[in-house]
Amino acid sequence: MKITIRQVVIEDYDAIFELWNSTEQSRRALNPVDDSREGIARYLKRNPTTCFLAEEQENGGKTRVAGVILTGHDGRRAIIHHMCVRPDCRRQGIAHRLVQQAEEALRAEGITKIFGLVFKENEGGNAFWEKEGYTVRTNLNYRNKSLHENVPQGE
Repeated sequence: MKITIRQVVIEDYDAIFELWNSTEQSRRALNPVDDSREGIARYLKRNPTTCFLAEEQENGGKTRVAGVILTGHDGRRAIIHHMCVRPDCRRQGIAHRLVQQAEEALRAEGITKIFGLVFKENEGGNAFWEKEGYTVRTNLNYRNKSLHENVPQGE
């Protein structure tokens, strides 16, 4: 399987949204406002160089999405908002390549620290991030507040 990595563009939205909906953990992290086409278009406008798509080249030259990572920053710190690899493409180094690409892009923009959120019970995801060198912060509480009635407050 030949995998290429490139920057995400809004035209990728339908394929990315389908990928996110292919796994329970990713589906659980979505909300109808921020992860809508319009929400992702806003995100990509603010973060045009730090979001990446892994494409699998199929026979006949067609491609399909194998994975995606959306990362953004505020000029100081970065956050990994979404990272997902298609279940049948896992354990092939795609997630690692996506993370490396995002980290390089963030470094090029002067970012020195990245954080991400992983559901506690997502054992595979937590093991992956640990292997990538991301540590668990136990001295912080993650707090959020919804400013839109269609965005869930969270558990």
